[in-house]
Amino acid sequence: MKKGILCFAGLLIYIRVFCWGFYMHEQINYHAVFLLPPQMMILYKQNIGFLTEHAVDPDKRRYVAASEGAHHFMDIDHYGISPFRDLPRSYKAAVDKFSADTLQAYGIVPWWIQTMLNRLTKAFREKDCRLILKYSAEIGHYIADAHVPLHACSNHNGQFTNQLGIHAFWESRIPELFAAKEWDFFIGKAVYIPDPGAFIWARLLESAAAADTVLRCEREANAHIRTDQKYAFEERKGMLVRQYSTAYARLYNEKLNDMVERRMRQSIFAVASFWYTAWVNAGQPSLDRLAHDSLTLAEQHEYKILNLEWKKGKVIGWDCDQ
Repeated sequence: MKKGILCFAGLLIYIRVFCWGFYMHEQINYHAVFLLPPQMMILYKQNIGFLTEHAVDPDKRRYVAASEGAHHFMDIDHYGISPFRDLPRSYKAAVDKFSADTLQAYGIVPWWIQTMLNRLTKAFREKDCRLILKYSAEIGHYIADAHVPLHACSNHNGQFTNQLGIHAFWESRIPELFAAKEWDFFIGKAVYIPDPGAFIWARLLESAAAADTVLRCEREANAHIRTDQKYAFEERKGMLVRQYSTAYARLYNEKLNDMVERRMRQSIFAVASFWYTAWVNAGQPSLDRLAHDSLTLAEQHEYKILNLEWKKGKVIGWDCDQ
């Protein structure tokens, strides 16, 4: 019988799960479109497929550029204790105090989001449809990552507390099981953000404050479930995969008091509001005559390379699942 179990286990195939999961990044961008005013919806709705599909490009880029990883996280606990007053909120001041190499090593997500906002604002101002859509898709990814508690602490995959795998459990397994059937994404409307820097820092600090709860609740859930109920074998894309069971995921989600759903809703609202803020700051240009022209040859090549490197499966630099 042991031999049979080993043979069965040998059929299992590891599937990498990315930050927020490809599915969830796509869903965050998708739902954000419906929070926009009609003047923006006229462009975003007709290109919702592009915004959804390319929400995952920043994760794919981690297979091409070593510097990309730092754009997705910040190990803010490296800089002391909450509220981390030793870390300047200005990038220039932080570089002067800690050096650019240190910031890159421990993550720069709140500053990178502001860089992407400036790029998106410029694209709106110049009415460059391709860049509007590209930067909209990508800033959505980084904003969503900033809302993940384990992106805001050094114990990002439970590696220091014997909880390896918790990263994907929180941000991929739980939403993939419950988001489509049980969660509510009727959120309201995007709003103008007068101070985007302060806004995203507040969201990141919320994530950092929630990191201990993410870890504690998993320990509690683990203590209240039998080992034979913790995992299940499920078919995924034609392959047999060992997953956390639905029962265990539901128990963990209940102990989290629906934290994952709340953070996803906040991500959707923030993404739409950053899009709206960029458009307002650009002077609210008319978008009704813009169309998503065919991609240039250079852009087609870029996306082809991203997909090829992603399929190879080797992350260059920081990997949220390590």
